[in-house]
Amino acid sequence: MQKLGLTLLLLSIVGCTTTLDDYTNTHPQLELDSFFNGDLKAWGIVQGRSGKVIRTFTAELNGQWEGNQGILDETFIYNDGEQQHRSWNLIKLENGRYSGTANDVLTPANGGTNGIAMNWQYSVLLEVDGSNWNISFDDWMYLVNENSLINKAALTKFGFKVGEVTLFIQKLPRPKNSD
Repeated sequence: MQKLGLTLLLLSIVGCTTTLDDYTNTHPQLELDSFFNGDLKAWGIVQGRSGKVIRTFTAELNGQWEGNQGILDETFIYNDGEQQHRSWNLIKLENGRYSGTANDVLTPANGGTNGIAMNWQYSVLLEVDGSNWNISFDDWMYLVNENSLINKAALTKFGFKVGEVTLFIQKLPRPKNSD
């Protein structure tokens, strides 16, 4: 009886997993090369494993695409004054798939889009209390409208949750051309 209960518990946990297929036929369609093109601004929080907010931040982003290749520059400014810069090299693959690398990203980000959502996974080398930690990100993005996106990432180390990052990203208006 205990084995049956454990099996049912495991099946219920696995059955509750969200996949990109859950977002089929949702609109608007998220395409990174469209949304992350130009200047953007972000506001976010970092939560510890208990859910307590341990940091807040703002970020300035700039994306530029040429064909299927893009560069996304990110500058994060945390509430404690720390600044962090990351420059992503992005590649748009076939069938809504994307890949990305950056200087502190240990494993390339790989994932895809479907409808309003994107999911990709990667590992980042983060400094925590003077030590370098290899943190795995399970990163989900949800397009709210053509100018707004919500990003939520679960952070794990050795398979255990160590935190979450949530941010709201907004495209900034393009400057009007002066004649």
